[in-house]
Amino acid sequence: MMATGLFVQYLLIAAAVCVSLVVVMRKQFPGATRRLRIALALPMLRDGAPAGLKRIGRWIAPQPVAGGKACGGCNSCD
Repeated sequence: MMATGLFVQYLLIAAAVCVSLVVVMRKQFPGATRRLRIALALPMLRDGAPAGLKRIGRWIAPQPVAGGKACGGCNSCD
């Protein structure tokens, strides 16, 4: 059986890798990250979903983009 200390070490390494992946995705692939967040949040925000699941869906969902006719949708005006 795995020692508790070694298990905690593996959990911390996995958490660091996940955080690094999120940072790289947001910096290098903002459009893909936005589409992924929308795809993950939409099923959680459907009618009839539990309140806790809706709260998580609203947290995951990206902010709406306000754009007009002159906006190309590049999301660079943040």
